[in-house]
Amino acid sequence: MSTNVLRTADGWWVVRGDRAVPVDTKAVTTAELLADRGAVREAALSGEAGTPVADLAALSPVTTPCRVVAQMVNYRSHARDSGFKGDIPATFFRKASGSVSGPGDAVVRPSHVKFLDYEIELGLVMGAPLPVGTVVEERDLPSYVAGLVITNDVSAREVQLTKTQFYESKSYPTFTPTGPYLSLLEPEDFAHLLDLRLTLSVNGELRQDRTLADMIVRPAQALTLLARFQTLDAGDLLLTGTPGGTALKAPPKAVEKIGALLPPTVKWKAFFKSQARNPHYLNPGDVITATIATPDGRIDLGEQRTPVADAN
Repeated sequence: MSTNVLRTADGWWVVRGDRAVPVDTKAVTTAELLADRGAVREAALSGEAGTPVADLAALSPVTTPCRVVAQMVNYRSHARDSGFKGDIPATFFRKASGSVSGPGDAVVRPSHVKFLDYEIELGLVMGAPLPVGTVVEERDLPSYVAGLVITNDVSAREVQLTKTQFYESKSYPTFTPTGPYLSLLEPEDFAHLLDLRLTLSVNGELRQDRTLADMIVRPAQALTLLARFQTLDAGDLLLTGTPGGTALKAPPKAVEKIGALLPPTVKWKAFFKSQARNPHYLNPGDVITATIATPDGRIDLGEQRTPVADAN
């Protein structure tokens, strides 16, 4: 069974039900904690009553700086929403680790951003170095991946689309809420990854709901493809794509063909005028709720609740 670990300003905790037991470790970073799994196991087996989880202020269980890499269009449902057809090659992009925030911290919308979108994603937390050239088979996953986290790949869509890049649009501070738990897996837990269900709601309205069975490039293959050019180390984070249901969707084919005939500035002005009527983009006061778990509770990454706020 997996072990859920929580991080607060006071240190690391093993979560057991609705209570948490402190981990006796000097680890400050996620990588250091992963190197001290013995202390985590001792806390998990401790007879200590512990502290109510509700009394703890959770920080991101992934400490920064670290590498934050993400996969683009990696669920069939999201590919349909985005207008993709046929084979979709695995594509990666980087996010600034300064975008990582806690599971209860507000997502802050920059003053120049109007079209703020959500993307629930399963995050893989590396437990060992992944050198360039590594080939990862399914049976090898426990050797490289230590655990899982809930992440939200928040996106400033007008920046992403008009500048045709991802780094800025997805790297503003608070644009990668992470946690609450780092779920440390045992080797036998990896056989249950495809049962994980990702759900995201905004103000109680369900927007995204899919299992990993909808994924196009699964974790072992993704790590192999990423290792063609990118080294990862313990404590680094890979976001594995989002299911369908985001606010942004591809326009109808007829609209797309007309848009292709327009000058870029006119095209984007028309597109965002139509998007202004889309009620699904995030606004100040909204609350995003995200969960990832297997139906039997064998792996349960907790619940992430993040309010949305405007920059002061």
